[in-house]
Amino acid sequence: MEVIVYTTPTCPYCHQVKGFLSQRGIKFTERDVSVDRAAATEMIQKTGQRAVPVTIIDGQVIIGFDRARLEDLLTSRGSGSRPSLGLQVADAGKFA
Repeated sequence: MEVIVYTTPTCPYCHQVKGFLSQRGIKFTERDVSVDRAAATEMIQKTGQRAVPVTIIDGQVIIGFDRARLEDLLTSRGSGSRPSLGLQVADAGKFA
């Protein structure tokens, strides 16, 4: 799994994303767009975004600190959890 986080040192949401990933043992590459012009250009070209944080997980873009989206992508990308087997439980009365 490839995880890239585009950040700046003064961005509180960037710190939240990095903390979230670190607490879960997810390895990521940090690209500080405040000092790395090539990273800033890359982030804009890939996402159209000029604000941070931007997280890319296996090509899927997350803007800001979106905990639910991060968890969803990390779970579905095999970060240690089991894959879904497609079984669902439903109330049959709702389909009658």
